[in-house]
Amino acid sequence: MQTALAFESRSLDTPELKEFLEKNLGYEVSPWPPQSWDFRMLTIAALYYHPDMDVARAKWKVAEAKVITAGGRLNPGISLLGQHHSKTAGGISPWTWGASLDIPVETAGKRGYRIDKAKYLTEAAQLGIAATTWRVRGRLRKSLLNLYAATVKEHLLNDHLMIQLETERLIKKRLSVGEVSRFEATQSRLNLDKIRLLLSEMGIQKAEARAAVAESLGLQVNALDGIPISFDLFEKSPEPITLQEIRTQALSNRSDILIALSEYKASQSALQLEISRQYPDIHLGPGYEWDQGDNTWSLGFSVELPVFNRNRGPIEEAEARRKESAARFAALQARVIGEIDRSQAAYSEALKKLQVADALVSKEGKRLLIIQSRFDAGESDRLELEEAQSEFSSSALSHFEAFVSAQENLGMLEDAVQRPLIPLEFPPPASKTNPRTGADK
Repeated sequence: MQTALAFESRSLDTPELKEFLEKNLGYEVSPWPPQSWDFRMLTIAALYYHPDMDVARAKWKVAEAKVITAGGRLNPGISLLGQHHSKTAGGISPWTWGASLDIPVETAGKRGYRIDKAKYLTEAAQLGIAATTWRVRGRLRKSLLNLYAATVKEHLLNDHLMIQLETERLIKKRLSVGEVSRFEATQSRLNLDKIRLLLSEMGIQKAEARAAVAESLGLQVNALDGIPISFDLFEKSPEPITLQEIRTQALSNRSDILIALSEYKASQSALQLEISRQYPDIHLGPGYEWDQGDNTWSLGFSVELPVFNRNRGPIEEAEARRKESAARFAALQARVIGEIDRSQAAYSEALKKLQVADALVSKEGKRLLIIQSRFDAGESDRLELEEAQSEFSSSALSHFEAFVSAQENLGMLEDAVQRPLIPLEFPPPASKTNPRTGADK
């Protein structure tokens, strides 16, 4: 219940969030709350609130604790001995007292290999924060794009609806005097109904996209009430991107590839650890005994004899896991290359489609200007002008859909590379400290 109440109380106007924003933006946010939330600011807010970040930080903290565990040394042991003798010489105590220590000494660098393995897994956990950061950013970008698309399409459809209503009015008037056929009138009415249906769908899509934005921020949807959101990120037209350059960036920077590499290094250390376990540890056992007035000192030495078990099974398992880790790394690398190739191809096709839409909307715009000039000169009637405006409005809708498609494919390409492909600052660096509590939890 307490967790639910804390979630419900989250908002975008808290002084703690302001401090976190200013720390990562590098400048003072004034006024507060800001007059507009752009993508960069919303990304930082998502990293502040989103629960996935808390899980990733917790995993890093667990991995760091395992380094301490791996570096622990074996504790010595002590044995105490007391004996009573039934027969003793006169005046001599019948008791014998003794103590011995067991001091274990690890050999063959076992402790170092354990520490190396834990450090590599800690490195992987730290990279996991970077991977989670990118996923949070990607989900936020996608949901914002959907909200932007629904908002703009709603405006375009409303404009289209006004044009179609006027066209419908003119057609009804001409139908009454027999200047148009019933078929033309029916088509006009169907077009009008289609636009109204699309508008109602836009309302649903807009509400769903708004809820998705809130979810990607780690907030309730009502936390966005009254929050002005800037869509500047999507107002610049996408541009072509060189495949070789982004592929190199991905293979060098993708967090999942770096994680797989760290896990492979950990598996190598695990193999070295199992190999070192072929060599038994040494146990030193110094002791002292008071035996009926006689002080006796001893020095013991013990070692396990590797006669029947040379640790071959664990070594084979560790070697197999190392090979498995190497295979996973190679498979991941191939999958990443394929993902980049597919995303880049889809993005290139989306840009071509956008160029066709550009040409179409330009053509319809020129046609509209010509008909407007003819109408102003009295050479064309109102219905022809409205129909030209309707066709231009339809081409504008198609153009915007092509633009959104290009933005969607750009987002998928960015996800494949895990790097912004437009001028934009990177998200804040990975930190295991929870920004809401200031604690490592």
